[in-house]
Amino acid sequence: MTLAPETTTLKVQLLLDASWFTVCDLTQLMPGRGVAALLPDGRQVALFRDRAGRTYAIDNRDPFTGAAVLSRGLLGTHQGHTFVASPLLKQRFDLESGRCLDDPEVSVAVYEVRAA
Repeated sequence: MTLAPETTTLKVQLLLDASWFTVCDLTQLMPGRGVAALLPDGRQVALFRDRAGRTYAIDNRDPFTGAAVLSRGLLGTHQGHTFVASPLLKQRFDLESGRCLDDPEVSVAVYEVRAA
């Protein structure tokens, strides 16, 4: 079910160390675009909401360059996998597994996310 932004007060939460951490309002995630958020331990997470309303959270740091830029990448799909393409070198990261679709030896951390 997709809710109109003006009718929901849902919060985006990440599972961190066995407890849920509230990151932002669901309305702050625009479909097809990413946002970065700072976690309590200083790490950054990239949050995404696809056009079907599903939410994803991965590490914001691009493992190929070390830059915290994945939240600024482009969303797409390839063979049934929703991915974000890094804005720097264009490697694609599967948003469900964190696996790099262009180099299977590389991956980023994935966080369990919910709207509650």
